[in-house]
Amino acid sequence: MTKLSYKVSYYVLYVIFAVILAVLGLFYLGGNAQGDAVLMSVDSEMWQPAQTDALIYLMYALFVVAVIATVAAFLFQFGAALKDNPGGALKSLIGVIILAAVVVVAWMMGSDKPLDIPGYDGSDNVPFWLKITDMFLYSIYILFGATVLAIIFSSIKKKLS
Repeated sequence: MTKLSYKVSYYVLYVIFAVILAVLGLFYLGGNAQGDAVLMSVDSEMWQPAQTDALIYLMYALFVVAVIATVAAFLFQFGAALKDNPGGALKSLIGVIILAAVVVVAWMMGSDKPLDIPGYDGSDNVPFWLKITDMFLYSIYILFGATVLAIIFSSIKKKLS
């Protein structure tokens, strides 16, 4: 008999696949944008799908669900490990602490100087969003570099063992 959590996750996965396929079908087969949805700044010969908002909202929802599932799984595993092996559970926090440190360092590295963008009059060229963007970029660079170094050092350690 399979576990209930396996069965639930199995069906949830297929429900998510069905929702994604339905929204993608709406996006690609839903026709052209009409009325207020048409962007005047875009060349009139370019295709503007009618259901772009649905696709964007789906991506937001999937991102939120992924973050919530990740945090919940971490807390559940940490709680279970804390009961069985408190020392090991506290050691597992090292990765979270390092990730938080990387995010803080990347935030501090980010620039808050507004960009000079000719023709842009939007509201997103403000210090907060500029620092957020830099934080994500620097975090990606730092974590990618750490991944490459870990691959290299683990290969060297495996050869020496």
